[in-house]
Amino acid sequence: MAAMESFDITSGCDLQEVDNAVNQARKEIAQRYDFRGLDIELDFDRKESKVVVIAPEEYHLQAVIEVLKTKLVRRKVPVKNLDIGPVIGTGAGSVRRVIELRQGIGTDAAKAIVKFIKERKLKKVQAAIQGDQVRVSSPSRNTLQEVIALLEGEDFGLELEFGNYR
Repeated sequence: MAAMESFDITSGCDLQEVDNAVNQARKEIAQRYDFRGLDIELDFDRKESKVVVIAPEEYHLQAVIEVLKTKLVRRKVPVKNLDIGPVIGTGAGSVRRVIELRQGIGTDAAKAIVKFIKERKLKKVQAAIQGDQVRVSSPSRNTLQEVIALLEGEDFGLELEFGNYR
């Protein structure tokens, strides 16, 4: 009997890189002419995995989020894993938006990935949900590489990472 080969599908953001991107965005906002004199806050909560943006009006709020996104992209943090919440008005006449960082694959996305793999009816490929990741196994390495290529071509709403290839 052939030995089973496998790999894990995960998703997440490097929190240190997010912290660095937030600090860079703060510096750029402090230097930009169009943000001078405005009360803009950009806070990162590592424990909660979220970024809170507060600005005087929605236009400036969106501009700050765009600056943050460019800094995240430069630091190779997947912007697909950002869950940008709705605009909320604060009592002080400013607006606020919470950006949550998705860590791991949620159950709905994991079920969609497993369903996608099973619908392809690849020979002897098994996919199993293990916590916040999905493990795919098969006796053939070529088949596993085929699965990776298929998954890279599909959009599940988050950036997939393939690792632990054995």
